Amino acid sequence: MSHSAAKAPLASVRSSGRAGLKGRIRVPGDKSISHRSLMFGAVTIGETRIEGLLEGEDVLGTAAAMRALGATVTRDGEGLWRVSGLGVGGLLEPEAVLDFGNAGTGSRLTMGLVGGHAIAATFVGDASLSRRPMGRVLDPLRQMGVSVIARKGDRIPLTIKGPDTLIPITYRVPVPSAQVKSAVLLCGLNAPGVTTVIEPVATRDHTERMLEGFGAAIETSVGGAGERIIRLQGRPEFKPQTIIVPGDPSSAAFPIVAALIVPDSDVTVENVLLNPLRTGLITTLLEMGADLTIENQRLSGGETIGDIRVKSSRLKGVRVPAERAPSMIDEYPILSVAAAHAEGETLMEGLEELRVKESDRLSAVAHGLTINGVDVVEGETSLLVRGPARKIGGGVVPTHLDHRIAMSFLILGFTADTAITVDDAATIATSFPTFTGLMEGLGASFQPVEG
Repeated sequence: MSHSAAKAPLASVRSSGRAGLKGRIRVPGDKSISHRSLMFGAVTIGETRIEGLLEGEDVLGTAAAMRALGATVTRDGEGLWRVSGLGVGGLLEPEAVLDFGNAGTGSRLTMGLVGGHAIAATFVGDASLSRRPMGRVLDPLRQMGVSVIARKGDRIPLTIKGPDTLIPITYRVPVPSAQVKSAVLLCGLNAPGVTTVIEPVATRDHTERMLEGFGAAIETSVGGAGERIIRLQGRPEFKPQTIIVPGDPSSAAFPIVAALIVPDSDVTVENVLLNPLRTGLITTLLEMGADLTIENQRLSGGETIGDIRVKSSRLKGVRVPAERAPSMIDEYPILSVAAAHAEGETLMEGLEELRVKESDRLSAVAHGLTINGVDVVEGETSLLVRGPARKIGGGVVPTHLDHRIAMSFLILGFTADTAITVDDAATIATSFPTFTGLMEGLGASFQPVEG
């Protein structure tokens, strides 16, 4: 996976053609479920079939890692992925490094999976991933007996080696993080006995749902203080599954907000995952006055999905409470774009996790909005956006190799008085490779920029 590709600047502008954004689209498959589908398939004996897998660079990196660890991973001409695994505890030591590019989820969850095996593996990634902290995942793995060789600050490149026999632990997650929870549970798959994770604040539960679906003995209860207690019995025998990956709500957020802020728009995003631990943005947009309805709601593979119809709306500023952050942590950049068009102040709190994403997203959003004419106050763990901005545009936004920063500011450009440029749109391919094509199909306009 290349870490040195040339930047691809891109600008977005108001559409000079048909009014508004209009149409029905489907966004790529959910990234969280796509990563996990490949990993669970790799530790299942038999063939797991995956339909609708997100074929972005992050997920393709996970597919390559599962191959390197001994699983057979193939894709047919119709887009169906097949994973023939080795069973729980059966992964093989890779001959080369595991290169995850920009994928924080793929790398951290695979650390847990590899840590549950008596093998060694070296993890590498691009410049952005190499700056991101891994200690929050490695600390509980060390308690389970995993050895770690890492550079200062527990950052990659690093090597981990699982013990001959894992130690099942009870671990209280210090900050809300589905990645930490999932890494501990994936490591605990091959531990004798019960591994327990305690979550003071609930985070996305795809790992628990999929563990149960594949046949693990897993229980979730609520403690006296309201925390979630997850208990996993180690060494299950997984049963092969057919997984249909629903549309990623984090990707759907971009056309949804675009339709809200571009006048005379009417857009439906079909087949979107509506897991209640992933719908914080929808809740917030409705509070802001969004004309947003959910149609054709249904169950698929244990998850709720539906079609989201959005029309142009007059938005108002709101306070977004800190406790909502885990259910919309990836959506704050695009929510900030909506806030720039809302009447009054929008205060977003509890954003400390944004400091350690693909970039320091809190700082990157504040800077990008400021240089494009939006009134912003950046706090240590909060962001205040005052709207509506009188005049938007003209800035060149540093993306810091962050796909969500790039897409958010391209959406902002759809209402700008002067074009908004992102310094690198190539990073969008990590999660939403069809982004520009889908948006152009709705009526949006982009302009390539000479680097």
